[in-house]
Amino acid sequence: MVTKDDVARVGAELAAFLLAASCAGCGEPGALLCGRCRRAVTADPQAGTTPRGMAFRAALPFEGVTARCIRRLKGEGDTFLARPLGAALGEVLLPAMTPMTWVVPVPTARAAFRRRGYRVPELLLRRAGVEPQRVLTRAAGTTEQKRLGAAAREENVRGAMRARRSGRGAETLIVDDVVTTGATLDEAARALEEAGFRVVGAVALAATPRRGGFG
Repeated sequence: MVTKDDVARVGAELAAFLLAASCAGCGEPGALLCGRCRRAVTADPQAGTTPRGMAFRAALPFEGVTARCIRRLKGEGDTFLARPLGAALGEVLLPAMTPMTWVVPVPTARAAFRRRGYRVPELLLRRAGVEPQRVLTRAAGTTEQKRLGAAAREENVRGAMRARRSGRGAETLIVDDVVTTGATLDEAARALEEAGFRVVGAVALAATPRRGGFG
């Protein structure tokens, strides 16, 4: 039975946690995500293309508050940020879907999953209200992309993914958390198309701005 003392203790612990917390976007003390930074991660859709010419849409540019929040989510385990970030992703994902669309996240590297205990694209999709279809898997031996340059990224992911099942012409959207060069999206599309899926595009939470825009 929960007593008033139990409720008071939990309330005191929560208050202490909030006071010790700092905003993921700006560092303001006493807030997990302040109102100003919450507004900054409202969807601001961007359009781009991958090296192989596949069109993609991103909910946000990967810079400023958005970049800091994503780094906290991916690097520090602040999974509460998946809710506002997932809402932003949903703003560009849901209009691109039909009832028949398979929503396939880019698979997480094994080392990253062991470190975090969760797969970021799948977590974001669930917070957006969409159930991910875990169709793709990574081949053993591939490394994380974050420290690699553009040419190395493309080489690292070449042949790195495969589909677990046949698509039989199913309409498919690929989803990732951050697009840098687009090489990962191209590799995901290759693996899906080889398995018989019909890739109609890709969506990401954020994309790194390029000189002259996102094109």
